[in-house]
Amino acid sequence: MTEQEYGPLLRPYTITRGRTRPTGPEFDLMTIIRTAPSAPDRAAGLSPEHLRILAVCQSPTTLVDLASETGFSVNVLRILLGDLRDRGVITARPPAAVGHLPEERILLEVIQGLQAL
Repeated sequence: MTEQEYGPLLRPYTITRGRTRPTGPEFDLMTIIRTAPSAPDRAAGLSPEHLRILAVCQSPTTLVDLASETGFSVNVLRILLGDLRDRGVITARPPAAVGHLPEERILLEVIQGLQAL
């Protein structure tokens, strides 16, 4: 096989330096990522891929949107985001939880109460 045939497989391997798992907790597809305010002070020595992620995350973005924007696979992004999180240049938080909706019976009672006014 030639280098061109290995290209699609070799690139993610080299970007992640052969790692297959991120450090720390797993990033969910809907994890919201943002560049930390201290990022410019700590960005020295980062790879071009890391810097590209930081540029996209200037405004909050989800992991899945980041994958779409950068063209990196989700697995590669999880590894690179783990590096950035370890360095303290990004913040990551789970998506906002959807609150529990009231039961239909309660909503109907509220509607009936409003109509009675």
